[in-house]
Amino acid sequence: MVLGVPANELAWLVAAILVGGLITGLLAGLFGIGGGAVVVPVLYEVFRVVGVPEEVRMQLCVGTSLAIMAPTTIGSYRAHLAKGAVIAGVLRRWVVPAVVGVGAGALIALVAPAAVFRAAFAIIGTGIALKMLVGRDHWRLGEDLPGQPLIGIYGFIIGLASSLMGISGGSLSTIVLTLHGKTMHQAVATSAGLTVPISIAGAFGYMLAGLPQQSQMPPFSIGFVSLVGFVLMAPLATFVGGFGARLAHGLSKRTLELAFGLYLLLMAFRFAVSLI
Repeated sequence: MVLGVPANELAWLVAAILVGGLITGLLAGLFGIGGGAVVVPVLYEVFRVVGVPEEVRMQLCVGTSLAIMAPTTIGSYRAHLAKGAVIAGVLRRWVVPAVVGVGAGALIALVAPAAVFRAAFAIIGTGIALKMLVGRDHWRLGEDLPGQPLIGIYGFIIGLASSLMGISGGSLSTIVLTLHGKTMHQAVATSAGLTVPISIAGAFGYMLAGLPQQSQMPPFSIGFVSLVGFVLMAPLATFVGGFGARLAHGLSKRTLELAFGLYLLLMAFRFAVSLI
């Protein structure tokens, strides 16, 4: 027994976290996303087994996911920046509204029930999955991004959705950029840059939001962030992130898009069922 959990069960949980970290890093680099859509469902099962109360479990998953994404996204962004595909002007216009959206999500975590976050994962995850499964490269909302205030609204929505779902926003911003005439490489690289402030701001926001409920958190947690989950997942995900970014510039991604879309659809359904 380790912390009240049978050793063999804990070994499977650690293995699941490490596999999640591997997939997280690959997705972070390959798709310009932080991989939170993979991390949150894995952590949800981990925290369920170790007895984290249901009323705070999803918030802990979201906060821990954002913390894991922080170092992962930095490695991914640096790799993409070296390729010269980042659209710096778009990144500058999105950073502030995205961070404001993240802050709004952290405030919601302070007062909202866990069902809100499960519903957010189900709804947003389904949307992202459907775009990956049936979306086409030629789909367009315009040939270029709009001006203010709409581009700022895009940034706020990306930050808010990321904070509620526990993702770093790369998948959402990649969709927005490709729908507005940017190439996939530009979208992935620019999205990787936006994920850095979203994940860092989100991690600190969830730490603060969870402090009033610290007594319900598992050992070695700060607010809604588990340091154990962070320590196990973040190093592996960060290491693999650079490899995934290099793959993004040389391989077709359609097979992985389909696989990830199906996985995300399944996880969205799992959280939707939990609301019934």
